[in-house]
Amino acid sequence: MTERQPLRGLYAITPDRLGTDGDFTVVEAALRGGARLVQYRDKDADAARRLATAHALRRLCRQFGARLLINDDLALALAVAADGVHLGASDGDLPAARQALPAGCLLGASCYGDFARARGAVAAGADYVAFGAVYPSPTKPLAAQAALSLFARCRRELGVPSCAIGGITLGNAPPLLAAGADLLAVISDLFSAADVQGRAAAYRTLFEDKPREFPQPATV
Repeated sequence: MTERQPLRGLYAITPDRLGTDGDFTVVEAALRGGARLVQYRDKDADAARRLATAHALRRLCRQFGARLLINDDLALALAVAADGVHLGASDGDLPAARQALPAGCLLGASCYGDFARARGAVAAGADYVAFGAVYPSPTKPLAAQAALSLFARCRRELGVPSCAIGGITLGNAPPLLAAGADLLAVISDLFSAADVQGRAAAYRTLFEDKPREFPQPATV
C-alpha cells in the first residue's frame, strides 16, 4: 500500500473514456502538479478495459506516491490492489466493503447533502465522506446542491476528513476550504485545462498551510 498521508488536497476524478487509446498523459500531468488522490470512475467501459485501466493507474499513482481509489467497484479495487474504494448510496454496502478491504485501505462514501448518511457512513467505517454537488456540476447537472455548512459540522461532530465535489473550479474553491473541506474532488476544471499540470499545481497552492487538526468526534 502507498504510505499513508493526511487526506487533504486535490482529489482528481478521472474523465470518461480515460485510456481508451492507452494514453494516461493527463493523469500523469495531474500527479506531477500535486494531486494526492486519484479516483478511477468509468461507467461505460467493459470489464476488460476497466481492469487494464485500473492497473495502469495503479502503477502511475505508485510512481508519484499518490493513492488510487476505485469508484463504485469493490471487486475491481481488490483485483488491482488499489488504495481504496469510493461508494455511492446505491453502489455497495459500506460495512461489507470495510470488512473486505485490507488494512490501511481507504473507504469513502458519497453523502450528497445528507448529514445523517455521513454519520452512518463514519459509523460503518468510512475514512472520509463526500458532500455535493457544492456547485452546479456539468458532470451531474441535476444533482441537488449541498450546503457548505456540512463541512464544518463534519469536522466538529464526526472528526473525519470531508470531500467537496461538484462544479468546483480554481475560482470557486477557496470558500470550500474556508468552510472546512479537506479534499477537493475535481474533474472538468482539472482535465479540461490547457495545462493540466499547471492547474493541479494551482490547486495545490490552496492547501499550502499547516495541516488541520481534527477534534475527537462526538458519539455517532
